[in-house]
Amino acid sequence: MTTTTTAAAPIGAGTRAGLTARTALAPMVWGTTYIVTTELLPAGHPLFAALLRALPAGILALLISRRLPHGDWWWKIAVLGTLNFGIFLPLLFITAERLPGGVAATLGASQPIIVALLVVVILHERFSRWRVGWGVVGVAGVGMVVLGPGAGIDVIGVLAGVGGALSMGLGVVLIKRWGRPVGVGAITLAGWQLTAGGLVLLLPTLLFEGIPEHVDGPAVAGYLWLGLIGGLVTYSLWFAGIRRLPVTATALLGLLSPLVAAVLGVLLLGELLTPVQICGFALALAAMVAGQLTPRRKKDLLTS
Repeated sequence: MTTTTTAAAPIGAGTRAGLTARTALAPMVWGTTYIVTTELLPAGHPLFAALLRALPAGILALLISRRLPHGDWWWKIAVLGTLNFGIFLPLLFITAERLPGGVAATLGASQPIIVALLVVVILHERFSRWRVGWGVVGVAGVGMVVLGPGAGIDVIGVLAGVGGALSMGLGVVLIKRWGRPVGVGAITLAGWQLTAGGLVLLLPTLLFEGIPEHVDGPAVAGYLWLGLIGGLVTYSLWFAGIRRLPVTATALLGLLSPLVAAVLGVLLLGELLTPVQICGFALALAAMVAGQLTPRRKKDLLTS
């Protein structure tokens, strides 16, 4: 049995700007993940952290929407939930625990490049040298901001970072390809995926990690922030944006995450930005903004 999906209607420049701004809130909030993980959560429990970020928020969304997938959306949600949460989240927390924040952020910033390549294969879109180029510039800018001379390299951490970028990138492109069922809102779609991803994580978490022996008040606050705000709210915004915005341009908004993490380091941990880091900050922001634009082709310019 197949099900129909909603098609995204064309949007004007003003509407697109507002939608882009709302979608950008998601990676900005995700920029808090590193500092919350390292400062508030019990160390050595990436699977448990991923489970609590996904499953409770997903169940809450199901209770709110009171709607379940139907038809072929059962297997599609299983795939999307596994890619976007069941695989991505534990790899994210492994990366945050095993690598300095700068290295982890730079690996995560490679996702727009991965998405730009995947849309050619999966969505059969034209290869965008413009957005791939700005994606490379964005990675370079992020590297200037967050990489320092003392940045260490852990092989498992690097593999986790690359694997997480690949998993989330593929999930983003598949969401763009499949859309969502008619009448299903972004919160419901996010809830389905969070629940599916949480269920994928449940058994491995219980078998290999279990529950941390000591979960204090700050840790509870951290889990609530990552699950409710960093999970359900932000992914609802993110999926709504992906549906209507160009997927590669949307992926470039992810550059905001490491930049927000760097700002939090200055504000909360007393870190200082060097002139090179400030230049990298400006470069990454320029790449993000430029990636939202669609350059006119030479043929169009000649006929206009």
